[in-house]
Amino acid sequence: MKKLLFSNPTHSTPASISLLIQRLIFGFFMLFGHGWGKLVSFGDRMDSFPDPLGVGSAVSLALAVFAEVLCAFLVGIGLLTRAALIPLIITMLVAAFMVHGADPLFGRGPSKEMALLFLAAYVSIFVAGPGKFSIDRLLK
Repeated sequence: MKKLLFSNPTHSTPASISLLIQRLIFGFFMLFGHGWGKLVSFGDRMDSFPDPLGVGSAVSLALAVFAEVLCAFLVGIGLLTRAALIPLIITMLVAAFMVHGADPLFGRGPSKEMALLFLAAYVSIFVAGPGKFSIDRLLK
């Protein structure tokens, strides 16, 4: 498990640049587009946040904030990348198939589309690793 989470295969420079762009976009878009708003309005939302896992609204919100703020930041900078992707992947699976389970795949209103796009990017980064332009690579 340790090797899976912390190995960083050697990538070509173009592939590493692509991974850097993916990490920055999907890490920081999640952080600032989704997680930050939940963090700053935590007190207002903790009683009404969806609770698809049955752990309580406040705990569900805390788990979402952990993934969408801290883990998204770690992915963006490339630190503990694969470990940080696990909560994000789980969060996007819950969002797509539980929170938006009854919603259409595409649409102008609530849909599965956004969660599935983030999920695809996170799985892709998880499989490929963070690339050579990451803190993970520097620590290796």
